[in-house]
Amino acid sequence: MTKDYTKYTIDDLIEKVKVYINDSESIEKIRKAYTYAQEKHSGQYRLSGEEYIIHPLCTAIILTTVYADADTICAGLLHDVIEDCDVTKQELEETFGKDIAKLVDGVSKISKMHFSTENEALVEYYKKIIVGMSEDVRVIIIKLADRLHNMRTLWALPKERQKIKAKEVLEILAPIAHHLGIHKIKSELEDLSLRYLKPDVFYDIAEKLNTTKLERDNEVNEMINEVSNMLKEHNIKFEIKGRSKSIYSIYKKMEKGKKFSELYDLLALRILVDTEQECYTALGLIHSKFKPMPKRFKDYIAMPKVNGYQSLHTTIFGIDGQIFEVQIRTHAMDEIAENGVAAHWAYKEKKNLNERTQNSTEAKLQFFKSIMELDVEKMSSEEFVNSVKDEILNDNIYVFTPKGDIFELPRESTPIDFAYKIHTDVGDTMVGAIVNNNIVSLDYKLKNNDIVKIITNRNSSPSKEWLNIAKTTQAKNKIKNYFTKSEKEIYIERGKEYLEKELRKKKISFQDFFTDSNIAVILKDTKCADLEDVHLCIGNNKFSASYVVNLIVKQTEPQEVKPVVIQKVKENENDIIVAGIDKIKVNVSNCCNPLPGDEIIGYISKNNGITVHRIVCPNVERLEDRMVSVKWGENPKSKYLTSILITSKRTDKAMLEIMQKASTSNISIDNIKTLNRADNVTYEVDLWVNSLEKLNNFIRDLNQLGYIENVERVLR
Repeated sequence: MTKDYTKYTIDDLIEKVKVYINDSESIEKIRKAYTYAQEKHSGQYRLSGEEYIIHPLCTAIILTTVYADADTICAGLLHDVIEDCDVTKQELEETFGKDIAKLVDGVSKISKMHFSTENEALVEYYKKIIVGMSEDVRVIIIKLADRLHNMRTLWALPKERQKIKAKEVLEILAPIAHHLGIHKIKSELEDLSLRYLKPDVFYDIAEKLNTTKLERDNEVNEMINEVSNMLKEHNIKFEIKGRSKSIYSIYKKMEKGKKFSELYDLLALRILVDTEQECYTALGLIHSKFKPMPKRFKDYIAMPKVNGYQSLHTTIFGIDGQIFEVQIRTHAMDEIAENGVAAHWAYKEKKNLNERTQNSTEAKLQFFKSIMELDVEKMSSEEFVNSVKDEILNDNIYVFTPKGDIFELPRESTPIDFAYKIHTDVGDTMVGAIVNNNIVSLDYKLKNNDIVKIITNRNSSPSKEWLNIAKTTQAKNKIKNYFTKSEKEIYIERGKEYLEKELRKKKISFQDFFTDSNIAVILKDTKCADLEDVHLCIGNNKFSASYVVNLIVKQTEPQEVKPVVIQKVKENENDIIVAGIDKIKVNVSNCCNPLPGDEIIGYISKNNGITVHRIVCPNVERLEDRMVSVKWGENPKSKYLTSILITSKRTDKAMLEIMQKASTSNISIDNIKTLNRADNVTYEVDLWVNSLEKLNNFIRDLNQLGYIENVERVLR
């Protein structure tokens, strides 16, 4: 019978600690921590009614179930003294040493939570967790134990607070426990959370389990006897027990549409043996007598899960055709399956700990670094929450550098994500990737245990297309930051050019315009921080250069009126005017593709009206006898097709940036043809553009790109 937790004493704790810690000095230190905590919490009571010391004592007892070391047990006993008893970290350090003081301080930082909204609550909670994890992984283990005991007494809080705390646990702490492989804490946290979030569902499943318990126990006991006899016959030392399925895991399966009666893994056995070889021997014996269910065998010993879990799983048709799920593992594997990272405290001195498990634990600890790195990126609250939940708390993959360094990434990550995980400069200068000695594309989906080498070139830079390829928020933010910085510089330079051009147009000297008093007027009116900010706003079209100039140069004088030139022909609504002819069909030639702003001439065709060519078109020389004078109207309205040839160095971002710059210039791309050569790529681009000036500006913008070698207009 389980002991009433309010009756626990320090002797109960010491008894549990002695199961795996025999050092008398450590035992004495734990007693000292308990006495100190009891003294500091004297006179304090919990909402549930018992003396406050019961809570840290229960927290410490929970920590013994995951074989926490002596310092962690002490920190569990002391975890609230800084927050609730006006004890300083320095005082703890003087009394118990630096390690214990550091652990208690880490837990205290996590515990100081003040929430305004649900979203902010999650954000603040994550950030406090980061503080704890930046100190020591054991801080999180203590926090999990602390919260588990709080969940056991959650009934003492008002219902609204119960739901808030339960949701916190289910969305944040239980996934962390799962990620660390601490199954026993994770499972109870989930069940208790479900009990308060969805009590009807919880108690319905609990009732069904109770109703079928006797029947299930009989069936399990029969199978235990059968399997035990087989193992004894073959002289295999073993421990065998029925495995209960948590209420929350049943709920998750039913949520996916399964009925309670269809959950055949409610009948389950767990077999513990001494060696890995005996795991496979036991499996063979069971399969020799009980038919296995197809496609339900998993070998997590040969291929452990990323959180260190190892076991053989099989589903068999047992006595009377009942379906059983069977797990077979060594005792050491069972400790790791139940306690995850924490299991290594108990087994760190033993040689039978599999090396793969140690490596897996090292990889798992990258989890903490991942969360800390996320806070460096300046994200919105929503981005931060989603990043942690989607990228860190989910099932991730582990990939390696050629030197063997481990990096954790979400599934479906690409070499781009890996490059930015290593360093921002590696991502920014990346030109390719080699995975397992094979060249791969940048959108290649990395797999667990891939060995990745990133190829860089200091003259290279990211492509905006990478934003559609990258998986992680971290990589996407770094790519965005690169373009925000580089585009800002371009806009500033462009704005400065536009402003100076406007001043020259109005014949205003720079010296007269850029006085301190004038700059003050401009900054006040535009609400810009400085002159560079003004240039930026002009460059990104927030306001025009003429607007800024007119803030200083008031338009008090009348504008110059241009004389009207009387034409001999009637001005019609066409973009192109033909001398002496009012209405006639006019076409532009497709050999030279004239644009408004080009010098043009017309050719009278036999059946197709007037065809307009550029003066420089080679075909004009052959058409002299039927030429007619034409000109562009004052405000041509249409866009016209023209073609350019762009020669570029090989880069995967060229085509994307060509399209982006065309869009920014209000130019429509009709078609792009690509001609690959040994050292470069040539693009033949057909464009719709409304003036020669626009085309020339577009060509100038392209020539500013470092990898563009030449741009020329096509004459056919």
